[in-house]
Amino acid sequence: MQNQAVKKLSPFQQPTEEQSQLITEAKQFIKAHIHDSKPAILVITGDAGTGKSVVLSQLFYDLQQAAHDATSPLAKTQNYFLVNHPELLKVYRNIAGELPGLLKKNFQRPTSLINQLNKKRARFDIGVVDESHLLLSQPDHYNNYYGHNQLLSLLKLCHALVIVFDDHQVLRLKTYWTRARLKHLLIPYTQKWVHLNHQFRMQADDSLINWINRFTGDRQLLPLQPSFRNHYDFRIFSDAEKMRQAIVHQNNQVGLSRIVSTTGYPSTLDGGRHFITEGNFHLPWDQYNYTATPWAELPETINEVGSIYTCQGFDLNYVGLILGPPVKLSATGQKIEIDTAKITDSESFKHRDDLTDPQELLNAKVRLNLNAINVLMKRGVKGLYLFAHDPALRQRLNQEYQAIIN
Repeated sequence: MQNQAVKKLSPFQQPTEEQSQLITEAKQFIKAHIHDSKPAILVITGDAGTGKSVVLSQLFYDLQQAAHDATSPLAKTQNYFLVNHPELLKVYRNIAGELPGLLKKNFQRPTSLINQLNKKRARFDIGVVDESHLLLSQPDHYNNYYGHNQLLSLLKLCHALVIVFDDHQVLRLKTYWTRARLKHLLIPYTQKWVHLNHQFRMQADDSLINWINRFTGDRQLLPLQPSFRNHYDFRIFSDAEKMRQAIVHQNNQVGLSRIVSTTGYPSTLDGGRHFITEGNFHLPWDQYNYTATPWAELPETINEVGSIYTCQGFDLNYVGLILGPPVKLSATGQKIEIDTAKITDSESFKHRDDLTDPQELLNAKVRLNLNAINVLMKRGVKGLYLFAHDPALRQRLNQEYQAIIN
């Protein structure tokens, strides 16, 4: 299967006019502040699929070329590309192995670089941080991070940072960020914020994007529209196994098609693997991927169920999403409810000292689950298939879907 992620993020891809303008703006910002007495930070915001990672990949390649150019203002700078997502880090290191001026050691996980430089009492010049919403915002001794906030730790070690941030992709309490929290944290620093608008991943009608945004934003269940199927394969399934069969068919036709799911399925071990069962549907959760190839690009994962931890940041051609037990239709039939008692991803909700108010904590748990749904719904370039565990939600979606296709 073609390595689509490497292809998408390769610096030799032609950026759009909006992306090119942002890359130029970022380089100008860095050059203007590289010698300031305090760190400077450029924040790039944008929804899932708006090309944030593409911009960073192109930008870092240009920075590394400048670092090896004796005539450049950025000559001999020590620069790092940082990402906390292990599957995405594999992609960037694969790119580094193929292009001049990019070394695998230039691509690091934040904790590894922070610990390494603190031990040497060293600093670096420019940092580019992809998926900065995955940066730890509290200590995590399990992962050998003993600071209080990874973003602050990086700012203490560098002259300039460029980060991409999407508060709708925050997935865990230990990486709990909101736009307000980030703005407050950055008050002491020279900063600039820019935003990407255009949706590149999903070849979908704006009405479908809006439906997803309302579903995962304020939990509003808008009516399904015939326009959802304009240039995009949008389907609702009442049978998870039939959805799996449709995804397998698409995978045989065009590749990169996978089943994914939200949380909500208790750990019932069967032969050492954790399975999801919905009627005749019976597949294991994604297993830890020890290879250098991203999970979605391994042929055998057509027989697994992906999660936010394997799919965030990646494109799929077709995605079949199981909305698990926590996702319900409200009694009024107008809103989506998240039953936090049925959340099984305990790693998402590890205690943090600065979230002590029970209502704030509950709100955070609901928001993290809605964010996960947002991430998973926006994986498919060509199509999105949905199956809901909740009978009321499944019936409602299926009734509306039958109305728009008949």
